[in-house]
Amino acid sequence: MYGVETYHRVRCVVLRDGMSEREAARLFGLDRGTVSKMVRFSAPPGYRRNQPRKRTQMDAHTAFIDEILKSDQSSHGKQRHTAQRIYERLRDERGFTGGSTTVRDHVRPRRQALKEAFVPLAHPPGHAQADFGEAVAILGGVEQRPA
Repeated sequence: MYGVETYHRVRCVVLRDGMSEREAARLFGLDRGTVSKMVRFSAPPGYRRNQPRKRTQMDAHTAFIDEILKSDQSSHGKQRHTAQRIYERLRDERGFTGGSTTVRDHVRPRRQALKEAFVPLAHPPGHAQADFGEAVAILGGVEQRPA
């Protein structure tokens, strides 16, 4: 992977100075395709996936996993299913042929989505919340300022 400085120098030589891409490739010791990409993109584009990753193995078991995670919310912390235990149940009860990493990657965001966010609205003594600001209103064409 080439840095931003290399991109800048190649782009300046080709776009500003008018050097051909083939000549720039020879000058910098790069492939002509690489120089062509550098001219097209102002910064290194990085890796981009063309299509979203397919999860065909997990599609058939999504409802089962969601049911397990929802039932775990009402059970004691030590009694909840780990991702490994969910994988073992899928393998033994439903004939799942995928790997444990696939199950772990599927369970993690699902578990996060089920968590409840809580923001306390009570302020104990000495911990007040205040917002300061100033506004000007125009009512009936007359500018109103706070006193």
